Amino acid sequence: MSKNPFQNGILASAYIFLVVSLMTYAGKFADKPDSFLAPVAFISVFTLSAAVMAYLFCLQPILLFIDGKKKEAINLFVQTIAVFAGITILILLTLYTSLIH
Repeated sequence: MSKNPFQNGILASAYIFLVVSLMTYAGKFADKPDSFLAPVAFISVFTLSAAVMAYLFCLQPILLFIDGKKKEAINLFVQTIAVFAGITILILLTLYTSLIH
């Protein structure tokens, strides 16, 4: 991924929006009751999401760490988490304010 924590955080949020959008709209077209494949699909998406998030949050810090740039690796990881946390807080605040009005 990149060494830009803002890009990594935004891409993580964009991935989440994509998955939620696909699940929301796919559910509108499903007219059959849940089958055996529903939990299989859920666990598959969950596993894929864990891999994507690990890639977005951890790849560059691990590569930096291996290259001996430990402080830069830790800073990038913490900054990426902070950006993602900020985006998450904004989403939660938006949800909260829309619920009280």
